Amino acid sequence: MNYQSRLTKLTDLLKAADCPAIAFVPGPNFFYLTGVTLALMERPTILIVTADGDMHAAIPALERDRWAAEVPQAQTIYWQDSDGYADALAALARQTGLSRIAVEGNRMRQFEAAALATAFATAPLDGTTMLAPLRIVKDVAEIAAIEAAVQISEAALLATLDHIGAGMTETEIRSKLLINMLERGADGAAFDLIVLAGGAAADCHGVPSAGRRLRRGDALLFDFGATLAGYSADITRTYFCEEIPDAHKTLYDTVLAANRLGREMVRPGLTPHELDAAVQGVLRDAGFEANIHHKVGHGLGLDIHEAPQLMIGNHAPLEAGMVITIEPGLYDPAGIGVRIEDDVLVTDGGSRSLTSLPREARIIG
Repeated sequence: MNYQSRLTKLTDLLKAADCPAIAFVPGPNFFYLTGVTLALMERPTILIVTADGDMHAAIPALERDRWAAEVPQAQTIYWQDSDGYADALAALARQTGLSRIAVEGNRMRQFEAAALATAFATAPLDGTTMLAPLRIVKDVAEIAAIEAAVQISEAALLATLDHIGAGMTETEIRSKLLINMLERGADGAAFDLIVLAGGAAADCHGVPSAGRRLRRGDALLFDFGATLAGYSADITRTYFCEEIPDAHKTLYDTVLAANRLGREMVRPGLTPHELDAAVQGVLRDAGFEANIHHKVGHGLGLDIHEAPQLMIGNHAPLEAGMVITIEPGLYDPAGIGVRIEDDVLVTDGGSRSLTSLPREARIIG
């Protein structure tokens, strides 16, 4: 990974916003800039990057060896649990010589922001909007990592489908899927895997249950993805147990048509507003407006949901190198939820789907 180019992207954003520095805690941006994964815990772990490209950090002493080896360029203050972190953060403020900093407001916790406000004698600014473009366009290595995570995920689902039948619980099926991902090289699951049957699939982010069993005629929705080297897949497919009721087939085919249109439309210059309006229009024109519960998709990378958000009102054009999801869905709590989600790379000439799992209605069990 070219961390210097990433640092340059960040300093350009800081200079454009007339912001002298920004503070990060462990998470996607922290990893993006350093390649280091540290736990977000009760110990404040702070990385500050200035508009000049200097790195300053306050790091718990138990992380000293790894941090010093992997980020030697950072001017680091280490602190012991027995001493507390207040003096370390005060020393960090003196070291930077700054009186004003921003923070990643959608990641940093209140107690960390408050501690920085005390150390710098002023409340930090919210840098969330400023940071949005930092990771929005992926480089070649990032795209390769996402695509590898997709391939592991798809192979795991196909292996799982061969061993599913009526009577199995949602948690049994989810466990098989997770094991299959790990056996195929995943570092883990990108998020809590969603496996929902029948009417439960109408809950967009429902929790699998050991008390719900797959029944004949049920839809079975998988929203899943492996993570690899920090990067994630995010895929949804919906299948049917033993048979497809006619009404459910109509709903499924409508979602499939919307998904197909979305994938075909993606290209540089297209706005998320235009994309969402067209894809959701397919669902509305078929008479299912009341069954639409979410936007058409989102960006994908180190975070499962990151910029750009594919929704009405977002008029910032898509750019080559973005990885997005196309995931129209329809939900009827009386008996079914259907979502078909693909991970799509915006290319110079249009787009390329990183997912290749068949999308046509399939009967399992």
